[in-house]
Amino acid sequence: MRHRWVLLATVLVAGLDAAQGGGAERPDIVLADFEGTTYGDWKATGTAFGSGPARGTLPHQMHVSGFEGKGLVNSFLKGDRSTGTLTSPPFAIVRTRLNFLLGGGMHPGRTCIDLLVDGKTVRTATGPNDRPGGSERLDWYSWDVAALAGKTAQIRIVDRHRGGWGHINIDHITQSDRPRGITETIRDIRIEHPYLAFQMPPRQGKRTHVTLITDGATIHTARGGDNPKPYWMSWDVSELKGTSAQLCIAEQPSPDGARPLHHSVAQCDQPKGILMVTDKLYEETHRPQFHFTPARNWTNDPNGLVFYKGEYHLFFQHNPHGINWGNMTWGHAVSPDMVHWTQIDHALHPDKLGTIFSGSAVVDPHNTAGFQTGDETVLVCIYTSAGGTSPESKGQPFTQSIAYSNDRGRSWTKYARNPVLRHVAGRNRDPKVIWHEPTKKWVMALYLDKNLFALFGSPNLKEWTRLCNVPVEGAAECPDFFELPVDGNAKDSRWVFWGANGLYLLGTFDGKTFKPQDGPHRSNWGGNCYAAQTWDNAPDARRLQIAWMNGGKYPEMPFNQQMCFPRELTLRTTPKGIRLFINPIREVESLHGDRHSWANTALKPGANLLDGIAGELFHIRADIALGKAKAVGFTLRGEKVHYDVTTRKLTCLGKTARLEPIDGAIHLDILLDRTTIEVFANHGIVSMPTCFLPDLANTALGIYAEGGAATATALDVWKLKPAWSDHAKQAQQGKK
Repeated sequence: MRHRWVLLATVLVAGLDAAQGGGAERPDIVLADFEGTTYGDWKATGTAFGSGPARGTLPHQMHVSGFEGKGLVNSFLKGDRSTGTLTSPPFAIVRTRLNFLLGGGMHPGRTCIDLLVDGKTVRTATGPNDRPGGSERLDWYSWDVAALAGKTAQIRIVDRHRGGWGHINIDHITQSDRPRGITETIRDIRIEHPYLAFQMPPRQGKRTHVTLITDGATIHTARGGDNPKPYWMSWDVSELKGTSAQLCIAEQPSPDGARPLHHSVAQCDQPKGILMVTDKLYEETHRPQFHFTPARNWTNDPNGLVFYKGEYHLFFQHNPHGINWGNMTWGHAVSPDMVHWTQIDHALHPDKLGTIFSGSAVVDPHNTAGFQTGDETVLVCIYTSAGGTSPESKGQPFTQSIAYSNDRGRSWTKYARNPVLRHVAGRNRDPKVIWHEPTKKWVMALYLDKNLFALFGSPNLKEWTRLCNVPVEGAAECPDFFELPVDGNAKDSRWVFWGANGLYLLGTFDGKTFKPQDGPHRSNWGGNCYAAQTWDNAPDARRLQIAWMNGGKYPEMPFNQQMCFPRELTLRTTPKGIRLFINPIREVESLHGDRHSWANTALKPGANLLDGIAGELFHIRADIALGKAKAVGFTLRGEKVHYDVTTRKLTCLGKTARLEPIDGAIHLDILLDRTTIEVFANHGIVSMPTCFLPDLANTALGIYAEGGAATATALDVWKLKPAWSDHAKQAQQGKK
């Protein structure tokens, strides 16, 4: 069998080397080349690895390259949703390096290869890719194992991730005295100063990775960017003074002979360069500062948006037990203004009917459901019981249930006769409930299957009758349904039926039937916006909305995913008909700090009005008369918001929208947070919310014109203050 596992050979070669006195260069020892039809003595669990090595690319996978021979470990078997582990038999460490070919997804601890000694992970590496368009190429990776010489170890290859890039590729594991490719170096240090600094090399990208470990626990970690020049980063290690630690540095050898990162590490009394904050809740390096995130763990769809007695309630899909999707529970946060949020106790937990999928909440002022027991008006949540998504609910279908609160949403009781709407079709889910005053009844919009939704009616939130079907071509999931005046005229209104991807219909509703008149129309041109919902009972009849910014990346953070900044929706007449306009809520002004302002100021090619302005958090409003310019735009931490005058296209972070000038000018309203750029153009006809990971060394702003001069007829740039208050932080103390 060509697939080799050579514990015995390892020992024999080690003895031969010793007999030769160690003077000659020791040959590499191939531990596994995965050329056989089975894994031999390796033990596989789960379904991701199958019964033997893959022969290159698997069905529906991008082309895999970079492996040696014909076989490799490839956990893409049956796609990214499959999971499992593959563990080697024990072997002795008799060289200074362990080298292997590595590819697949960048999910530390979930798509990875681990080195185990005495059952504990002493080295680990993850794949290089985390986004569409990545490469399935395997590249060399090298662990420094000199300090483990003579110990017995095992290798474990892990795939525990079910989402995008949820697989790992490994080939040709060898023991060697020569590093190859990405080289991981381990340094034992004693911390004697309050700051630990290191210089990131240029153009090394995310494959440069630095980790500080004490007592087997990871304390700090950082990845490199793509800055063209070297830059310093620092950690506050003052609380670790007097202790011993390990510094693990993984880096690609520089082709131009630049100084390796592990030679630049320094302990100092003041931080150098960028101070990385990873241990203070709500102040972490990649924590959005005015976009909602849970304190910890995974979040996705916003749920149960309701306003009552001065509080905006935001419920949200949440995994209380992990950083990735699963165990769906309704998390809960409250705010006086939709800007400053305080996370409170979880509201709804899984039960025998299923985990708690998305839904809505209402104020029941007439006590139609009969749940009110005191002076407080009852709040009612309507949600999907996702049967079959947990062991307790095995065999149950998706149904709709309700829960109620008599103490302003601080505690919740599930209705004893749940579900209130039994299974209708497919994985029917995501009920959005509103009160329809003309017919004095509750109306539920529900997703059924494929592109089909339906409306149901109820007098009491407990008994529901199907009213009509609503097909929305190109949309699925998370409906919303609401009425808006056109151009502010209360006598001329339209009903809006909304799908999860932001497609919407405009029409009429008589309490029984929704009749589409126009659409579906697109509302989102950004890269990260999904499952948007609007608040019930919002004051001043405002239609206020928030969405999940799906697909963002937050490396080494205690949370995963975020919400967009709340927006206000209006219907306005345009040359193409009535359309939704989306703008950030005016409450953003509560965060305004220092202001820079210009009026009727020329924008000349090569000049930058914003030169010298730098930071992480900004609100920008600009009216730009295009003049003779071929293009105008902003640079925000190295990323462009670019308008091409000739093609009339607005581009941000790889996403493009058509934008027609208004009287030879464009209007841009931009929110910049640590991990997001949200652009609202021409007063909200175009909305582009998109996530990004900035180059931490670049905090500069710029405005530009190309090919001719333009004019900033009005330009305001505000630095923003963080929205996380001390009260919100204190509320989370002790909640792990």
